[in-house]
Amino acid sequence: MNFLLETLRVLVMSLLYSLEAVARLLVPVRRKSVSGELVLVTGAGSGIGRLMALELARLGARLVLWDINEDGNNETARMIEEQLGARAHTYTCDCGDREEVYRTASQVKREVGDVTILINNAGIVTGRKFMDSPDSLIEKSMEVNSLAHFWMYKAFLPAMIAGNHGHLVSIASSAGLIGVNGLADYCASKFAAVGFAESMALELLAMGCDGVKTTIVCPFFINTGMFEGANTKFPRLMPILEPEYACRKIVDAVRRDQVYLYMPRSVYIAIALKNFLPTKLGVLLGEYLGAFNFMAKFKGHGKKST
Repeated sequence: MNFLLETLRVLVMSLLYSLEAVARLLVPVRRKSVSGELVLVTGAGSGIGRLMALELARLGARLVLWDINEDGNNETARMIEEQLGARAHTYTCDCGDREEVYRTASQVKREVGDVTILINNAGIVTGRKFMDSPDSLIEKSMEVNSLAHFWMYKAFLPAMIAGNHGHLVSIASSAGLIGVNGLADYCASKFAAVGFAESMALELLAMGCDGVKTTIVCPFFINTGMFEGANTKFPRLMPILEPEYACRKIVDAVRRDQVYLYMPRSVYIAIALKNFLPTKLGVLLGEYLGAFNFMAKFKGHGKKST
């Protein structure tokens, strides 16, 4: 009897959720306000991190900025003050260092308060063939791109759970969904970031903490300098994204409580084909689309970025 009732419930709810999804295509969900929220952005000293900080400050959020580059971080805070008349709290921190994360997080909670929106954005790319990558850079890629997310959640998630309010944002990568030639350690770290964010989203739902939302962002290359020299064979199909466009899409996804954001839209198609096509056909199409040569002209070895 329980089996029949559970099956009936799944069928009914599947229909309702499908109708809801169609309805949202026609009538987009209302954007939530971030005014007054305490937002922490890692990797805020340049690139997409700086742009997100500026946009969120423009929307009335209070900003806490983390970056290993103190000068860049202070410059972002200065821009927020001069352009928007708002104050941003800056902290110099290597997000890949667990003890440094915990120490800085305690300082933030003591000096500013509990973070309600956490944007894990800091990242590093080696950009070398795996056998040519120094062990130290491989380890650093894992520490900054994935393990840092663990420590940030440990530090700031308890307060969100206690209040059943907050938002966790993982700036991952399309390289966290599909392997890329020349990016083995980066892909591994971003696959880990995506898997961690997905698992934590389910963990929160299982514990009944539905007020803490999650957004996982998987963009193609963004023109911030982090992937300088990376190229695309068909820019209309897989364009190098402009930072301002990516920033607008990410902030909008957060305000809509969108769980997944892939950019450009062709990434959705690529993921579907990866899981549907025979492996050899997938490799053939990947070669045709230039996926084997994305990093052929890469220039920025070992760059820290956002």
